[in-house]
Amino acid sequence: MEKTPLFLLFFSLHILLAPSTAIAAAASCSIGVNYGFWADNLPPPAQVAAFLKTHTTIDRIKIFDANPDVLRAFANTGISVTVTVANADVPSLAKLPAAQAWIANNILPFHPQTTIRYILVGNEVLYWKDKTVIAYTLPAMKTLHHALHLANLTDIRVSTPHALSFLAASEPPSTGMFRRFDAAILRPILDFHNRTKTPFMVNPYPFFGFRPETLDYAVFRPNRGLYDKATRKNYTNMFDEQMDAIYIAMKKLGNYEGVEIVIAETGWPSAGDPNQPGVSLENALSYNGNVVKHVNSGKGTPLMPNRTFETYIFALFNENLKASVSERNYGLFKPDFSPVYDVGVMRSTPAQAPANGGTPGKAPPSGKKWCVPRPEASDEALQRNLDYVCSLGVDCRPIQSGGPCFSPNTVRSHASYAMNAYYQSHGREVYNCDFEHTGVLTSSDPSTLSTRVISPS
Repeated sequence: MEKTPLFLLFFSLHILLAPSTAIAAAASCSIGVNYGFWADNLPPPAQVAAFLKTHTTIDRIKIFDANPDVLRAFANTGISVTVTVANADVPSLAKLPAAQAWIANNILPFHPQTTIRYILVGNEVLYWKDKTVIAYTLPAMKTLHHALHLANLTDIRVSTPHALSFLAASEPPSTGMFRRFDAAILRPILDFHNRTKTPFMVNPYPFFGFRPETLDYAVFRPNRGLYDKATRKNYTNMFDEQMDAIYIAMKKLGNYEGVEIVIAETGWPSAGDPNQPGVSLENALSYNGNVVKHVNSGKGTPLMPNRTFETYIFALFNENLKASVSERNYGLFKPDFSPVYDVGVMRSTPAQAPANGGTPGKAPPSGKKWCVPRPEASDEALQRNLDYVCSLGVDCRPIQSGGPCFSPNTVRSHASYAMNAYYQSHGREVYNCDFEHTGVLTSSDPSTLSTRVISPS
């Protein structure tokens, strides 16, 4: 990257927020998530719907099929659902009767009780390079769009998401352009979006584009930035760089810069293989927390100012059947609903439960409860709990050196304080004291003479 002019460097460092600040500011933001099923330990969709409705500000989900159990579970929740036609099924929907039958089987039984926002035709079809699927993607988009109108479902829009591998160049953003083969496919797709007022969907992942020297730039931490001489714009993060490269590529292809852009996927893994560059809970928290804030801020990007971007974080849950360690750790939540980290989507006060789903279990209502370590929990596991809770922005100053709860200076004592602080501040749900089966609720006040553990109000 080129060096940024000094005055721009100081300006960008001044306005960049630390992760904890960004997350606090994002607390009222709405965001979407990708809800995948590559796992054997996920809760039922009805519980997922109830949890998202009552405990988070997540107001839309995207699934990679048209799972009827999910569509049924999200009825009357106010959370919209985006469904996907699998790549293998795309060619069969290029004819109108088949598209009408698909709508009749997968949409009409659930809509409008379940708000269905988009139908996505395939997923990253250019990336997978199946020529048959690519050839039939736009015809299927057109027939599904027509079938929706014939069924008077004009509020459901049709699109297809793209990986950023369709870019031949992106740094600096002014060089953005589509690869030659992909451009020939994308031009009529963008014509369709322009005509139907439907969004062009993209999957930007700075995680796949960073180098060791650009890690801070990729995860929204203070950095030297990138100055684009052609546009005279300064970039303080790779997300904006990638988005503006797409914008320039659309403009060069045929003045499609007026087409709406939706971020169908973006995310960062919180764990990975040993020595895998850039993979950590801290980096995942910094990236996703700042993305949630950024796309809701209305600031936009240097070339698309004053815009918000509808965005779907990848992913809702850690999925334990995926191939690599990092792929299994993109989730915002563990399967027991405990946050891997909080990007600002947790409600401080649980909302009313939806009528159609069961609520996740609550702590017994009688008497006060505290969250403490299980007797058999190891110091190693408790240290992980301690690191996790304090990384979320929970106030751990009382257990730091010189703090009123520093003594006794043991991992177990400090973890007891941190685990209970997390439990008390996150809705006092049973699952908020699980900590991978190392925490337990007690009705006995665990306070000691030297410290007072946070008490239920």
